[in-house]
Amino acid sequence: MAILAAVGRVASTLVAMVGTRLELAAVEFQEDARRLLGYLAWSLLAVFLAAGAIMLVALFVILLFWDSYRLQAVAGMAVLLGAAAFLIVSNVRARLNAQTPLFAATLAELRKDVEYVRHTAHAHAEAANE
Repeated sequence: MAILAAVGRVASTLVAMVGTRLELAAVEFQEDARRLLGYLAWSLLAVFLAAGAIMLVALFVILLFWDSYRLQAVAGMAVLLGAAAFLIVSNVRARLNAQTPLFAATLAELRKDVEYVRHTAHAHAEAANE
């Protein structure tokens, strides 16, 4: 009977832990989704505003050098804008690679739970052998 009671306690503990971990995963998912949507909205706004500003600056520089160096001005603006785009994409990639994986806290808690269950099962097995 003691073994059945211990198995019942372990099973109820496991069910409770799984429920808690699923709740944690849901909260993490909601937070990540909201954060991502916020980044997307602000990024789209920034892209539209920056595109307008960049086009006006490029037009200004080209018109400024229209009489004497128009081809060089167009080429210079194209190189400058291309280099800026490359730097921005590189920066975004580095930031995305530096982020923690999705559900990192949930996975860490699940690893702790597995260790706890292993330790508890081992302790119960030793107690039953004595």
